[in-house]
Amino acid sequence: MNPLRTCVILLLILPALGFADAIRQTKGDFYDAFRQLDVDLPTSNAYRTASGAPGSQYWQQRADYKIKVKLDESKRRIDASETITYINHSPDTLRYIWIQLDQNRHRDDSTARLTATSDEDQLSYRTLAAKHKFDDLEYGHEIISVADSEGNALEHKIVDTMMRIDLPTELEPGESNSFSIDWSFNMVQTDRIGGRNGYEEFDETDTYIYFLAQWFPRLAAYTDYGGWNNKQFLGRGEFALEFGDYEVEITVPEDHIVSASGELQNANAVLNKTQRERLREAKSAEKPVFIVTPEEALENEAEKATGTKTWKFRANNVRDFAWSSSRKFIWDAMTHEQDDADVPEVLAMSFYPNEAMPIWANYSTEAVVHTMEVYSRFAFNYPYPTAQSVNTWKRGGMEYPMITFNGYRPEPYESKKEDEAEDGVIDADENEDPTYTYSRNTKAALILVIIHEIGHIYFPMVVNSDERQWTWMDEGINTFLQKVAEYEWEDDFPQYGNKPLLDSISSYMTTSNQVPIMTQSDSVLQFGANSYAKPAAALTVLRETVMGRELFDFAFKEYAQRWKFRRPTPADFFRTMEDASGVDLDWFWRGWFYSTDHVDIAIKDVREYKISSLDPDKEIDFDRAEYETNHPEPVTQSRNREAGMTTRVERNDELRDFYNENDQFTVTNKDRNGYLDTLEGLEKWERDTLERALEDDDYIYFVDFENIGGLPMPLPLLITNDDGTNESLLIPAEIWRRNHKNVTKMLIREKAMKRIELDPHHETADADYANNSYPPRIRRSRIELYKSEDKKKDLMADMLEKLKETKTEEDGEGTNDVPLQQASE
Repeated sequence: MNPLRTCVILLLILPALGFADAIRQTKGDFYDAFRQLDVDLPTSNAYRTASGAPGSQYWQQRADYKIKVKLDESKRRIDASETITYINHSPDTLRYIWIQLDQNRHRDDSTARLTATSDEDQLSYRTLAAKHKFDDLEYGHEIISVADSEGNALEHKIVDTMMRIDLPTELEPGESNSFSIDWSFNMVQTDRIGGRNGYEEFDETDTYIYFLAQWFPRLAAYTDYGGWNNKQFLGRGEFALEFGDYEVEITVPEDHIVSASGELQNANAVLNKTQRERLREAKSAEKPVFIVTPEEALENEAEKATGTKTWKFRANNVRDFAWSSSRKFIWDAMTHEQDDADVPEVLAMSFYPNEAMPIWANYSTEAVVHTMEVYSRFAFNYPYPTAQSVNTWKRGGMEYPMITFNGYRPEPYESKKEDEAEDGVIDADENEDPTYTYSRNTKAALILVIIHEIGHIYFPMVVNSDERQWTWMDEGINTFLQKVAEYEWEDDFPQYGNKPLLDSISSYMTTSNQVPIMTQSDSVLQFGANSYAKPAAALTVLRETVMGRELFDFAFKEYAQRWKFRRPTPADFFRTMEDASGVDLDWFWRGWFYSTDHVDIAIKDVREYKISSLDPDKEIDFDRAEYETNHPEPVTQSRNREAGMTTRVERNDELRDFYNENDQFTVTNKDRNGYLDTLEGLEKWERDTLERALEDDDYIYFVDFENIGGLPMPLPLLITNDDGTNESLLIPAEIWRRNHKNVTKMLIREKAMKRIELDPHHETADADYANNSYPPRIRRSRIELYKSEDKKKDLMADMLEKLKETKTEEDGEGTNDVPLQQASE
């Protein structure tokens, strides 16, 4: 074929196939909410197929690490060295390698710190305390040396939180390169400076918990879709990493207990005989067994040994490595069994201080096992030998391969009683150990944060999505599964704000200060709602309402298994969910993930009809009754009659004529002839249809729906009939395909409807349920009376108030604002 002719043909047919910007709406105001998403997604190729699966030439890089690290507890400092072997599986030749230096986020000249902003004219104690920490000490990676495998120095350039290593020889496809880095850094006090790593100080006992993450120079990701991922770490957009094997030696004070990614290799050298026996017992235990008891942990933290021990760990096929160390740790463990030839048993473990008792001993390891039981059903068997939960701070959580850092502890409660004391209150005995209590919400928060963080070992630690670009791919998907696991933990599991997710998310989705879910992580507004809650709500709606559990669960598991130990993109997720389910979801992804529309669908009107017989003699009574219903007697006329007044015609019979005896509905012969002519004009099948309809005597309803929020959604309906029975009906979202704002649905029913309700079970995240019923419901609640307070200032009385004793120790969390005064000019 002539090449020029081929090009012309392609130019003609590509627009018809929906490529690029070929489809343009230039007439009218029609908006196609169901147009295909493929025109917006990356074009499929040999690396990533149009079905959402890895392609025949899919590749990803690999980096293996050997690390030696020492914790200098006196200086709160890390000194370490590593050897990295980088394997180039890409088809590209590489002249340099990019390394992530995440600790540099805390440097004085970092982009993260220089671009920090304030929303108001206020200064918190924590912000000011962080400033003091930065003034007192330098933070960030101190790169001591970068050398090749022969010990020769390598040229390198540090760019904020990244470092480029220039290779003396190009790294060809299929080749590997080994090099070493020596480095140090000062650890941050996390509750002052913030971040995902550092240490927590316990002032009362002068003890510490150290938790190390983003602590070593590690390879940036090199991908088929973006090349080097060298976007700077600003603190929010997390990580894109390569899989590899790790051998890590951790030297810490000899009385420390260490938890780390991977398996302990030298238990005989770091654990005593009793601890080793307990650990062997835990490997077959169905309930948590103490390896280090609470009493032993108390004794341990009181002694503060001066020597050191080196703990050796090995972690295979992981994308990161984290660890935690403390003399305060209690340690318990149990075994999770699974039907898996490679990993039949997983050792679930928890590490926590006595300050976390009893809630951690009761729930942490159980929550670890529960998470694996639930997530494995939806994705794949847990692929590693250990799963750990470590209490490293008071609240929140963070995830790494085989280890998670989790918060939430009980609070000490000091009992008080009325007494003869001068102020009427006497404190409990100062020597009495405090009783620790926890609220219902604290218990729920601990369980859910452990579920969430252990769940992250599946997403993104195994399904290795790019967190720096798309936070929702791990946080949103994981929050969705977290909610599934919460409901399998216990009924009525406490929810954030005491509302189920699909009821609470609408308050975010109706705000103006938001961006689409697909926004890059560092630019997201209202981060938690956008990247966690909204995508979790979307997937819940998708599973429970749009697709149904069977189709969703099959497709979701297919996605997880396709991309296990690989790096998916959003397009891979979207395409797999459609490919494996057979359900067109482009409208759903576009509405929930690419827009800021919300769900608010209203029932605007409902009209009831019966099939007309067309016979005027049969229809006359209905016509008259309908008219009287729609046009009641004029009030003047009715009140005249009530007052005893009579009309002129009533008083003078001679004024009556034909029209006084026959109203506008009286049937005439002309009407009857017209009816006969109509019947004669019907074809046989039409006449049979009319006769069948009159025999069935069904009710015909026209229901008007309005899409106020903009998101097209299925219409789950609950119909209450006149006889008191209920019926459910689910109308698919495709009802909006020709008009995404207003649609009318005809329902033909045997029974008369009394009421129709839209989304009665709150399964679509509708923002306004007041417009979801027809006829509208009266909303009933309670109102409390209030009494106004006199807030006038009485200076004389205020001066007579007794002065409180000055507190000498820090009080509270440091979250209050520093008092500011306008500077005088």
